[in-house]
Amino acid sequence: MRTWLRDETPPSPVHGDADERRADVLPHPGGDGPHHATRITADGAEWLVSGSAYPATTLSRWEAHPTAPAVLPCGSVFDVVNVPAVFGRRLLDRLWEEGPGSGPVAAHHGRMLLFTAPGTSQRLPSLLGWEEWGDAVPPLLCHGLGDAVTVPPLVRGRGEGPRWVVAPDTRRPWLPGPDVVLWACVRVARATSAGAVRVSISPDPEQDAKVYDVSRRR
Repeated sequence: MRTWLRDETPPSPVHGDADERRADVLPHPGGDGPHHATRITADGAEWLVSGSAYPATTLSRWEAHPTAPAVLPCGSVFDVVNVPAVFGRRLLDRLWEEGPGSGPVAAHHGRMLLFTAPGTSQRLPSLLGWEEWGDAVPPLLCHGLGDAVTVPPLVRGRGEGPRWVVAPDTRRPWLPGPDVVLWACVRVARATSAGAVRVSISPDPEQDAKVYDVSRRR
């Protein structure tokens, strides 16, 4: 067993803002729902570095400093869709409660990083552009070929930093493609807008408009 896998120190409390704290504990469906790994495994680490030019060297250097995040390339093994934390939480709720689930997901600085199938970063923006509810989706940052992202460390430290919400624990994780992410985005946008309409029952029309406008910007 690799030395970093022996560290059973529980994750430290989250010290970020309220949105980050909410994102850190999701998704956790109740009952007998699927288990989501929050700790990366050796297989998961090997999968993450497999898109590097020199995977073995990259992994060795990372294992020498397991509490440090790693910067890894996108485009060949995975793409990343980077969304605001609150919207990301709702996306995961939809994906796990009504859809096929998600691939690995990380949280950092009030954002959530959804690991998706290669090519998603190219197709998703154009799909949203054609979608009726595309304007209700907050701006997404899509990282693909030629980009790199910071991923959580092998062993979580005590300070702030990126962390896994759904950690990679296999060498071949299932990754959602652009169609699945689009479906979840539209579901969240429609639900958010419908909720704003139900809440906006104030006799003050200007207040109603403010509530609706804020909901569409989330």
